[in-house]
Amino acid sequence: MHSGSGKQCLRFLAALGLAAWAVGGSPAMADDSVNTGYFGGVAIMGYDTVAYFTEGKATKGSDKFTYDWLGTPWHFANSKHREMFMSEPLKYAPQYGGYCTGEVSDGSVTVNVDPEAFKIVDGKLYLMYDKTDAERFAANPAHIVAKADAAWPKVAADLERDQYH
Repeated sequence: MHSGSGKQCLRFLAALGLAAWAVGGSPAMADDSVNTGYFGGVAIMGYDTVAYFTEGKATKGSDKFTYDWLGTPWHFANSKHREMFMSEPLKYAPQYGGYCTGEVSDGSVTVNVDPEAFKIVDGKLYLMYDKTDAERFAANPAHIVAKADAAWPKVAADLERDQYH
């Protein structure tokens, strides 16, 4: 797995872990920045996060259907998906701020994920570094999610302190 992150991602993850803990929810998103990878400045590299749930596949969004959430543009394939996200962003947002679930479970992060390497488990979207990571995740999702949930508060705190640079 790979490490690295942008400064905007650091603030986001620490607050995210605290916000998720405070509301008793899962570690989805809760600050003014989102993992946008190294390039592009768009959440999930411009992929439509709602389409993972409605289409069951990674679908490229369009800047024609953009919604700014947590200080970051999110692209959608159509206006219906944008409206669905606007009404329930935490339902559709990826877990762990959009960082690789496998890497978080190992106590670290990688900014780059493959938008086509994903799994939905118990109604939650998990992104992975690549399809090999997604296969490993699929073999034992409960174990990896439990490890990632346990590691997330420390990872988020380390991100806040910029420990991955």
